[in-house]
Amino acid sequence: MMKKQIVAIQDVYVPVQRRQTLDRQKVEALAESMLAKGQEAPILVRPDGKRFVLVEGLHRLEACKALGETTVPVYLVQARKH
Repeated sequence: MMKKQIVAIQDVYVPVQRRQTLDRQKVEALAESMLAKGQEAPILVRPDGKRFVLVEGLHRLEACKALGETTVPVYLVQARKH
């Protein structure tokens, strides 16, 4: 069961490997879609002390930033045990 909550975008840490996959055109297209239809797919994060680590949803997160949002709805997931 995933728990939904609203978090500050600044509290979401994006791992370096993730950041390198960013596609600006995809972000722009998503931002336009979000303006028209709202955010359709959730952003997944895992708690890490006082912050959250992005698990899934880099382009959605960046689209929210591009739209001037300061908070974002996320689902908390548990870190996988290695």
